Amino acid sequence: MAKLNIVLFEPEIPANTGNIGRTCVATGTRLHLIEPLGFQLNEKAIKRAGMDYWNDLDVTTYINYEEFCRKNPGAKIYMATTKGKHVYSKVSYEPDCYIMFGKESAGIPEEILVEHPEECVRIPMMGETRSLNLSNSVAIVLYEALRQNDFDHMKLEGELHRLHW
Repeated sequence: MAKLNIVLFEPEIPANTGNIGRTCVATGTRLHLIEPLGFQLNEKAIKRAGMDYWNDLDVTTYINYEEFCRKNPGAKIYMATTKGKHVYSKVSYEPDCYIMFGKESAGIPEEILVEHPEECVRIPMMGETRSLNLSNSVAIVLYEALRQNDFDHMKLEGELHRLHW
C-alpha cells in the first residue's frame, strides 16, 4: 500500500499548510513540517483551512532539516523546485517516498538542492511565472505520485455509491 509523505520546509502561510493538511488527510498521506514555521500550529487560520480534518492528520514536526534527515534515514526524497531538471510527471514515485516543498518566499535552500540534483522535480509553467501557490503545487505532484501507485488505498469511481441528482 502506498504511504506517501509530503514534507514542507519552513512553511510560512498557515492557510497553505492547512489546505495541504486537508489534502493529506483526504489521500492518506503523512505530513512532515520542518521548523521554523511562520505560524503556530494552533492558529485559527490553519485549522480553518484544514477545517475539521486537522485532528485526523498524520503530522510530524522537526526542529530543522538535520533532524528530519536523522529521523528518516534512507528516505527517498524528491524535491519540488522551479530549478528541477526533471518534470514531476516523468519520474517514478516509490510508494513510500517523500516529496519536499520549500517555503513560500524562497523555496528549498540551494545548499540542499545541490546535494540532490537527480531528485529535483519541477512543474512546467509559462513565461516568467515565478511559481505556483504551494498548496496547488503539492496537490499536483501528490496526485501524480498517487496515480503512479494506482490510487491503491483510495476510493475509485467503480467503488463509489451512485449519486442521485
